[in-house]
Amino acid sequence: MNLFFTLITCVLFMGLVGWVSYRKAKGQVNDSDGYFLAGRGLTGGFIAGSLLLTNLSAEQLIGLNGQAYRTNLSNMAWEVTAPIAVIIMALVLLPKYLGGAFSTLPEFLSTRFDDGVRRYIVVLFMLGYAFVTIPSVLYSGALAVLKLFDVPSLLGISFESSVWLVIWVIGIIGAVYAIFGGLRAVAVSDTLNGIGLLVIGLMIPVIGLFALGDGNFFRGFETMATENADKLNAIGGKGDSVPFSAIFTGMIFMNMFYWGTNQYVIQRALGAKNLAEGQKGVLFSGFYKLLVPILMMIPGVIAFHLYGSGFKTVDLAYPTMVTNLMPTIFSGLFLAVLLGAVFSSFNSLLNSAATMFALDVYKPGFKPDASDEQLIRVSKYFGTILAIVSFFISPMLMSAPDGLWDIIRKFTGFFNIPIIAIVLVGIASKFVPPLGAKIAVIFHVVTYYMLVWGLNQLFGIEITMNFIHISAILFFIEVGIMLVVGYIRPLSEPYSFKHAPKVSMVPWKYAIPTAIILLSLIVFVYITFSPIGLAYPDAVVSSWFWAASGGLIGLTTVTLVFALKKWDKKYDQVVENQTKKAANL
Repeated sequence: MNLFFTLITCVLFMGLVGWVSYRKAKGQVNDSDGYFLAGRGLTGGFIAGSLLLTNLSAEQLIGLNGQAYRTNLSNMAWEVTAPIAVIIMALVLLPKYLGGAFSTLPEFLSTRFDDGVRRYIVVLFMLGYAFVTIPSVLYSGALAVLKLFDVPSLLGISFESSVWLVIWVIGIIGAVYAIFGGLRAVAVSDTLNGIGLLVIGLMIPVIGLFALGDGNFFRGFETMATENADKLNAIGGKGDSVPFSAIFTGMIFMNMFYWGTNQYVIQRALGAKNLAEGQKGVLFSGFYKLLVPILMMIPGVIAFHLYGSGFKTVDLAYPTMVTNLMPTIFSGLFLAVLLGAVFSSFNSLLNSAATMFALDVYKPGFKPDASDEQLIRVSKYFGTILAIVSFFISPMLMSAPDGLWDIIRKFTGFFNIPIIAIVLVGIASKFVPPLGAKIAVIFHVVTYYMLVWGLNQLFGIEITMNFIHISAILFFIEVGIMLVVGYIRPLSEPYSFKHAPKVSMVPWKYAIPTAIILLSLIVFVYITFSPIGLAYPDAVVSSWFWAASGGLIGLTTVTLVFALKKWDKKYDQVVENQTKKAANL
């Protein structure tokens, strides 16, 4: 009966999301802008909602909670420091992308460098999506469903067979959204599922703390904060997978790649109704990232207190907690938003990969005069093939030794650093030629492999430096390579950005103050989850916590007042300049 109720409520919620998404997307995917960029009509709410669910996937629900269960909260750095990259995207990169009316990142690089660089970047994206990102999303979702329903026992098959079966079922359903609905359907379904994810995500730690305190929420919270308090420490040491120092090195550039250049993320912002709405959506998503410790790591800590450290794999911590504690009445909704999170990331990846193939490979390389109908058809074929390939690769993640999260972060290092390096050099310089970007890509792929795995595998030489620090070093070397090539063989004519927007380029008036508040909140989260905050061993928090928080509030207030006075004077001038530019186009 419980299983039947769960399935019925899950199907009803997913059916509602699908119906609303269909109604919103109906008749708006008949041309390339409609299919690939939602008709360039997304508002800030839809952009933020879609970014939220695209990013907060089952991969994180399972992976981050697994890491919190295994060690501490140091892995939250990937999420909590993301608003820094979000701010750079909103204030620096998005005006460039919308100002040039680009549909994809490779299209931007083709105008800055050449079609050769465009193809290099497309290849990096495709390999990353096919072999790392899409498989991880499917596998993490399958793992949660397996635990929630005990599929091996239910169907009388092995765990391995169950993983294969659930991955194919989830993948096929998710692919339908992306392949046939386009970006608008993805954005609408993401927003609705995002609301459900926030509600359910906040419910899990609350229920967990009640269980930990034998029915008393505050006793459960006190137990978590005072017993094994080091589990709540986000200041990672040398032995952690994310040392605190890594926040100031490679992680900055990795997050900038994800939020500023990763096609399946920025595609939502590229479909913005105007610059102001795009900036709103991007910046609002930064606030969601600050909730990650509560949504996606505290449950892992609670699971440690409830069950000890005996799980066969750390990635079972969160699914076990949900299975044991989630009231039956909410189980269907949880399954629906869990699958929604999987579908969101999966179909977003498929939609973006299909977009890049159609606009950056097929059209420029095979059929320059392709019609919108042909481009949409080709993208659907490619999306289908990529989906099937990922179904075969996903189950291989069962052999990940240190948990899902670590292996994903390491493998994305193959493509995130060279892409962000090329984009930043392309924007900042006028003379670096395509050759510099191509050398940087080849150098990175080979060198990164050798430093992280190759030297040890081939020659028995182990590099003990954390891969995040290695990524930072490679970033600066690759920037240097491009600048040296630009000095030796500069472009014959300096690159000139062509301003040709299809939407209004008037910025959001409150972008600067919002950015300041985001930066302040990052610091506050780290104060909270530190040895002077909840990780203080002798009490819930130390006296230094209140002093540090008060000082941060004072500094933020002064900065906001100063920034608002400066920005208010400039904003009217910016609006006037943009109005003149629009009139001259």
